[in-house]
Amino acid sequence: MADTLIFGASGQLGQCLAHVAKERNTPGLIFPPEADANILAPDKLRALFEQHKPAYCINCAAYTAVDKAEDEVDLARKVNRDGVENLARLCGEFGTTLIQISTDFVFAGTGNTPLVETDAAEPISVYGLTKLEGEQVIGAHTSQFFILRTSWLYSEYANNFVKTMLRLGQDRDEMRVIWDQTGTPCYAIDLAGCILTIIESQSQQYGIYHYSNEGVTSWYDFATAIFELSGTPVKTVPIRTAEYPTKATRPAYSVMDKTKAKTVLGVAIPHWRTSLATCIERLG
Repeated sequence: MADTLIFGASGQLGQCLAHVAKERNTPGLIFPPEADANILAPDKLRALFEQHKPAYCINCAAYTAVDKAEDEVDLARKVNRDGVENLARLCGEFGTTLIQISTDFVFAGTGNTPLVETDAAEPISVYGLTKLEGEQVIGAHTSQFFILRTSWLYSEYANNFVKTMLRLGQDRDEMRVIWDQTGTPCYAIDLAGCILTIIESQSQQYGIYHYSNEGVTSWYDFATAIFELSGTPVKTVPIRTAEYPTKATRPAYSVMDKTKAKTVLGVAIPHWRTSLATCIERLG
């Protein structure tokens, strides 16, 4: 199998890709060091493409500090839009298929029915806007791309909600958690598996896909499940978003419909509680 270049290799999803590739014995994945793989450095990117002539490029690199992005608009845009365009341009030139990771934050979150890929993207934060701009610049440079929108990403790697709750739960007997934001967690190991399935099957069903775990929950119910499944004796108290103000506005409802990913890509998607139990067991 031809080489696959991974950008953002040291982040959560990058580490999950390395984990799953090892489990599945998937050949050809290249995880270049960050110093050689800065998506804002076109010359370095070109050197990597010329060296490896990759069949696939997976972009896990992103500016993801949702609240800081409200103040660091230019930096967020450089990483989430300009960096993606740098990769897309090279993918078009080298005939490489781009797999770009995007987010549920491209939606306003004002509805109450699961979001499909063709629903209007109307971001309500700088982070969501710059991620949408990243999606939009790809098509000018290549038609060989998969955009995978995901949500509430967590795993045993890097910093995320699950690990934060477990850490805070060691010192507290009560946690106040938002209950009026609804979505679906995504175990990054499962998302990595979906990405590798695309590569292994050599799918050419290009386009935008939604991928998270199955089911629907709130942050409050998610936190409650984390404490239950880990045996951590913490009482969770539901609060409204208004009681926990943040600089960036979050979508109130961002449950994504995964029918397209299941039918077109042929991936099986576990329920969020099943995957959460697996993660917590692995965290030990």
